[in-house]
Amino acid sequence: MNLRFRFNLSNLIILITIAVFILQILSEFIFGYDLVAAWGAKINALILQGQIWRFLTPVLLHGSLLHIGFNMYALFSIGPQVEARYGKWPFIALYILSGLWGNTISFLLSPNASLGASTAIFGLIASQAVYIYQNRHLLGSAARPMLTNITIVIAVNLVLGLSPGIDNWGHLGGLIGGFLFSWFAGPSYGVETGLFGGKVLVKQEKKTALVTAAVTAVAVLFISIKFLLA
Repeated sequence: MNLRFRFNLSNLIILITIAVFILQILSEFIFGYDLVAAWGAKINALILQGQIWRFLTPVLLHGSLLHIGFNMYALFSIGPQVEARYGKWPFIALYILSGLWGNTISFLLSPNASLGASTAIFGLIASQAVYIYQNRHLLGSAARPMLTNITIVIAVNLVLGLSPGIDNWGHLGGLIGGFLFSWFAGPSYGVETGLFGGKVLVKQEKKTALVTAAVTAVAVLFISIKFLLA
């Protein structure tokens, strides 16, 4: 794997997340508790009081050095590839929506507080699977083993997520959010006949802004129902 650090949005997110983690450590040293996590973690009772930023801020927060190390390594490994395929702004939309959906499903189905970028990272993994599946006609025989590998990665991580203290509902939500966005807004290619009879690879146009709004709206609908029933 090429470990050369290049500037892209994936690495910018890593730097921001590390900076937030340093603030978490400093706040714990100064105040005796993690003030940053207390302000931004997914805590259902506080969300129901109107602190709706907690659907997004958990993706920047982590509970330990091992926690942030694992998540940032995963983002460093797959983020640039997804970003290169999707483009910068669709990549940001994918990352944010995956985090939003992860924390939404966790809010709906888990009473426990949670934090971490794994919601968004599961969405990136889902986007990889969607990309391969939708372009399997171009990838040929390589598509099936690639999809199999991704399925195994997802399954293993979901099994590991059954351990105490891990928010598997957030992982599932991230998968759902990433899948929805990628299925309707992810890059897909077709083959058309060119002017002189040759085959031309054509990128299919996608309405990224419309899909972003729609996927966001569905999450907001679920959140609103939870507020009404609370």
